[in-house]
Amino acid sequence: MDQIRHNFIHVNGLKLHVAEIGSGPTTVVFLHGFPEIWYSWRHQMIAVAKAGFRAIAPDYRGYGLSEPPPEPEKASFSDVIADLVGVLGFLGVDKVLRLICSDSGRKFWSPGNRKVFLIAKDFGVRPAYLFTVFHPERVLGVVTVGVPFFPPGPSLYHNYLPEGFYISRWREPGRAEADFGRLDAKTVVRNIYILFSKSEIPIAAENQEIMDMVDPSTPLPPWFTEEDLTNYGALYEKSGFRTALQVPYRAFREEFNITDPKVKVPMLLIMGEKDYFFKFPGVEEYIRSGKAKTYVPDLEITFLPEGTHFAQEQFPEQNPIPNKSKAKV
Repeated sequence: MDQIRHNFIHVNGLKLHVAEIGSGPTTVVFLHGFPEIWYSWRHQMIAVAKAGFRAIAPDYRGYGLSEPPPEPEKASFSDVIADLVGVLGFLGVDKVLRLICSDSGRKFWSPGNRKVFLIAKDFGVRPAYLFTVFHPERVLGVVTVGVPFFPPGPSLYHNYLPEGFYISRWREPGRAEADFGRLDAKTVVRNIYILFSKSEIPIAAENQEIMDMVDPSTPLPPWFTEEDLTNYGALYEKSGFRTALQVPYRAFREEFNITDPKVKVPMLLIMGEKDYFFKFPGVEEYIRSGKAKTYVPDLEITFLPEGTHFAQEQFPEQNPIPNKSKAKV
């Protein structure tokens, strides 16, 4: 972990945090989900750097060590895409020849590759999809963990699930803020990790809040340590949850003018069969039937029988290492 460097760069008027390791000519960009930040990719970043790649993992605006926007309630997926473009430009990923810093601190000029591999998890899959569709000339391949590519559109899962469905609750302005506000950030992250590590969709009872679904005596998942929880808690103590509740949960209605929704680069989906998202209405059938290839013709799928929603932390030894033509495990 000590070899991972931490940069603070100014992009679109905000100071954003980007973790980085490795100095290879090709860059692998890691996009986190919720309640995660760059730290959730710590194992994979080291693995791809050892394989000869440059690994970068930004904290989205308002997450972790990145500054929040002036009006978090107006944050959008478009902002995430614009920030990603800005981050790549600032770090020289868009240049054929770039100045980079090795893990030892030595700076030198190196041949670069404008195209990147994207590895995304949870809602990070949406910006990965949008970046790939809007900037296909910049992408070599994509790995998604736990979520396949869906063309952007309104989320309809709440139409088929009870009122206590966690996304429905968190989309309601003020409700999650009040729920989370009763606890410190570390406890909020703890509860979400416990809930999201189960194979059941988090659905609260009618008169119950999402945080109340976790008994304080419930242990953390065995692969998630108290040190991990402390790291997450400290970062969310700094950033809070205002922007994180806006993007993704309240920004899913955002519309995009996409004329061709097909992804034209190779993609690998890693799906844990005990991931609660696998039980969302229609998701398992969408993946197993091959319908997911409608929008991603060059799609490979790897199933992890014991994999949960946090497969990349649960199985740190199983790492997606890109090759010259595809992203493979």
